[in-house]
Amino acid sequence: MKITRYDEMSGLGLDLIREIGSIGTGNSATALSSMLGKTVRMTLPDVQILGYNEAIKFLGDPEEIVAAILVKMSGEINGLMLFVLKLDFINQVLSILMKEEIEDYYQLNVLETSALEEVGNIIISSYVNAISSLSDVSINLSVPDIAINMLGGILSVPMVEFGYQTDKMMMISGQFIIGGKVLHSDLLMMPEIQSLNFLMEKLGIING
Repeated sequence: MKITRYDEMSGLGLDLIREIGSIGTGNSATALSSMLGKTVRMTLPDVQILGYNEAIKFLGDPEEIVAAILVKMSGEINGLMLFVLKLDFINQVLSILMKEEIEDYYQLNVLETSALEEVGNIIISSYVNAISSLSDVSINLSVPDIAINMLGGILSVPMVEFGYQTDKMMMISGQFIIGGKVLHSDLLMMPEIQSLNFLMEKLGIING
């Protein structure tokens, strides 16, 4: 049976997202390791379906300033991916790539912003490639866009985009270990409901 909301997904559907998360995690760790020239490991991801307020509570304070990389999916799967970057993650990346750190998000210059967009793109692409390899679907990605705002404002973007379809978000969370430092990773994945049904049909989880 087709679903109309994320929270109607069966155990098999959630297992699918976990499998995407596991493959994407391995791919992103490998790609980041190559980019940074450092060993990068990542814990097994945790997949949750959360409401807007639940997601904010899970990630922190609604007025906390964060950065996020947004990429839109199109093609056979439509939707968006949002990777949240906090200051400790940003500084670990910048210290490796550029031997520098920042004290405030608004100190980011053009070169630093470009580097973070590339990191976010690598991570998001790893998960999207996992979807493609599992289901043999074609997915196009937009140019990554970085935003700096309060957490509540950042998370309002996917809700404005897809709130007419669902008031839930799919969150894939885990921890990167880079250069001996443990850094939290949070990726929001919001395919359109029609695309999610199509994906589950392709994998035999639901009947068309």
